[in-house]
Amino acid sequence: MTLSPEPVPRFVLGSASPRRRELLAQIGVVADDICPPDIDETPHKAELPRPYCVRMAREKALAVEVGADDIVLTADTTVALGRRILGKPADAAEAAAFLKALSGRRHRVITAVAVRRGEQIWQRDVLSHVRMKRLSDLELSGYIATGDWQGKAGGYAIQGPAGALIPWLNGSFTGVVGLPLAEAAALLQAAGYPLWRQAT
Repeated sequence: MTLSPEPVPRFVLGSASPRRRELLAQIGVVADDICPPDIDETPHKAELPRPYCVRMAREKALAVEVGADDIVLTADTTVALGRRILGKPADAAEAAAFLKALSGRRHRVITAVAVRRGEQIWQRDVLSHVRMKRLSDLELSGYIATGDWQGKAGGYAIQGPAGALIPWLNGSFTGVVGLPLAEAAALLQAAGYPLWRQAT
């Protein structure tokens, strides 16, 4: 008598980010549904970047309405310059101001991941150090003109044109993109999502 395989739990991605979908697809994970939560992402007064990022990932996971046995994954990526949180720029002028502040300096990129199944939450956060080259006026205006800064924490995305502006990184490349894959995979497995199952 052969035992039928256990049903795979429904997987919900609590993020509208196409980059996170693409990264999950690299390890064979495709969301059954995509439900980005609508939460207030304003930092608390004097909140530091890493605790803020961890709180955001957790609050997003709790805000996604799913079935009792569904698995939901959420994440937050925060760019930190010292104690300052550089969020998603509101417009090109703010994006340029962020990039001028980052120009020629090292900064930190934190990505926190939360996986929820029922009432249980598994969390990890990954810290990477990134250095941006000193930007000329031409490089700055050229990058802003691409529009690639839109919707990106800190006003840039390392996997896009801004990759030419980042000569050094210490940490997780996929974490800087928006989802540290090794950690996300471990959390999904902890929650009972069978990552390496054979396709039927």
